[in-house]
Amino acid sequence: MVALKPAALGRYIADAGAVHPLVLVFGTDPGLVAERAAAIAKGVLAGNDDPFALVRLDAAELGGDSSRVVDEARTISMFGGRRVVRLRLNGNRNMLPALEPLFDDPPVDCIVIVEAGDLKRGTALRNRFERAEGAAAIACYPDSERDLERLIESELSADSLSIDHDARTALLALLGADRGASRAELAKLRLYARGAGTVTLDHVTAVIGDASAIAVDEVVDAAATGRHDVLDNGLGRLLRAGVSAQMILTLLLRHFQLLDRARAEFDGGRSAADIVRHLKPPVFFRRQAAVATAIELWPRAALERGLSLIETAQVEARLRADLAATITGDVLHRLAAAARRRQR
Repeated sequence: MVALKPAALGRYIADAGAVHPLVLVFGTDPGLVAERAAAIAKGVLAGNDDPFALVRLDAAELGGDSSRVVDEARTISMFGGRRVVRLRLNGNRNMLPALEPLFDDPPVDCIVIVEAGDLKRGTALRNRFERAEGAAAIACYPDSERDLERLIESELSADSLSIDHDARTALLALLGADRGASRAELAKLRLYARGAGTVTLDHVTAVIGDASAIAVDEVVDAAATGRHDVLDNGLGRLLRAGVSAQMILTLLLRHFQLLDRARAEFDGGRSAADIVRHLKPPVFFRRQAAVATAIELWPRAALERGLSLIETAQVEARLRADLAATITGDVLHRLAAAARRRQR
């Protein structure tokens, strides 16, 4: 049994021979889940020319044929070497019974990588991977400030770009909810600033000024400060642009957790503006006034109720993917209504 810590991930992914036959990659950051699963698969398959060595399966498309996972894991590579099966989970279908034969008799020349969303501690699937011999579990959560620093440096250095302080501060506030989305935004920034030598705040606001990260923040701030009109317009734009309801709920939860920590300091005598100026990671300068207003509006008891509402909405949205947008809009407006009442 291995539950891998962040510090050990790099070594684990780089050492293809150490990868366990069964690997669970899960968490609230779908981009990071996909990135780490792909990195493990790439390392395992290095030098394997068999076009069928990598098999992708989607739980939603398997229907009643759950035996296919085991069949693929037992298939021998045409040209020798190891194979990889990447199984993506979604919705509320329980795939643990389909995987049980592999726990009892792990594949010898195949690595099965299961990609999942957020699995709380104690969840049956997560427990099985964390407790089984020959299995590993890798949690993927939104990047910390330090992780983002490394990602920004890595991406920009590929085009020999440095970055000034203001631009770095803005990027740290704008990125981080989804590793894939963060890389995509940094790729656009690299292209736009190519040849400039140094990335400035003007580059960041020009390229990421209309990005989904800012748009989601606007919707989240509108909910926290009671601005129903901004909320309606912004949420509609996000959903039409293909931003997932789960991403919106994740950022909403993170924001209310931040407000809860900040309100404790506010109740201790610090001003909201001073708290916002010193938050880590830093708050994007265009949001600072809205965040300070929200800190003043929400007492801690109300924040606890708000956090409970958001967590319930996350569970409901996962269980009812077809209603995720409606569930998200409902919780946003309920929070906005609560904020509005406190302004009277």
